[in-house]
Amino acid sequence: MQDPEGNPACFSPHDRLTDDPAAATKSGQSVVMSVYQTKITGQCRSVTVTWCKSLLVHGLSISVQGSDNQSSCKVELKPWSFWRKQGSKRFYIDGKPVDVFWDLKAVKFGREPEPQSDYYVAVVCEEEVVLLLGDLKKEAYRKTGSRPALIDASLVLRKEHIFGKKRFSTRAKFHEKGKNHGILIECSNNNTKRSNCGSSNSWESIEPEMVIRIDGHLAIHVKHLQWKFRGNESISIDKFRVEVYWDVHDWLFIPGLQHALFVFKPMSSSPSLPLSSSSLSSSMTPDTLSSSQTACSSLIDANSVGGPQGFCLYLYAWMLE
Repeated sequence: MQDPEGNPACFSPHDRLTDDPAAATKSGQSVVMSVYQTKITGQCRSVTVTWCKSLLVHGLSISVQGSDNQSSCKVELKPWSFWRKQGSKRFYIDGKPVDVFWDLKAVKFGREPEPQSDYYVAVVCEEEVVLLLGDLKKEAYRKTGSRPALIDASLVLRKEHIFGKKRFSTRAKFHEKGKNHGILIECSNNNTKRSNCGSSNSWESIEPEMVIRIDGHLAIHVKHLQWKFRGNESISIDKFRVEVYWDVHDWLFIPGLQHALFVFKPMSSSPSLPLSSSSLSSSMTPDTLSSSQTACSSLIDANSVGGPQGFCLYLYAWMLE
């Protein structure tokens, strides 16, 4: 999981944020990318919404998948700039106009790149709001002069970059009708401590371990992390089974700023699994983890006609020194 790109900016030179983990800067820039499926110009297409946050700038990028390429819109919010906090932009998909409207004049942000309240971002095509984000929905319909789409957009993929020393936290919704859940990942590094027995000069090694908590409840506890740095385990959230994959190899074995990858994949079945620690189901090889990423990526095929088949959450956790 090397970062060959160095310190890329919030947006790439093509006004589009790459979905590679290298998109997060060494300085601790926060990035959240969400991919939705919705119907645009008669086809099921993917709309990618990216929020990023640096020291002075909040950035918003929206791209829509077309037949030949992606058309995108970029908005930057700076403390000393106000005129870009409300506006619209038009581009064309397969010859038909697509408009992006936004109102961020009174937007409220927390620590995350995404806004908390008092805003809207709307994507409009053929007089339908095909994607609407934010809580100012009435204002959005009034401003755009458009009606709601017959089919709601579905969130199929989310990628988030989070930073910390030993604790990494975020919030996520695993089902459309579910609630937001708090996710906390804690990892202990290789360390030593003085032994309580034997010579006073005796020292013993503390093996690294990792825990994942959902809403404060222990969901996964991995001991001997140096041997189980890749793995997967099933947990229960909202009475649905969620498969959790992790790869923390670079945290343990590569010096400097490195990231680990966590994948949360809700499954269609809903067995009654308790929300508590359970034994490690299996160790994953790099090929297994790679195949799981490929499966999640296939969910956002812009040309698929069957609609969204699920949701995948990717967390890139960057460990600061």
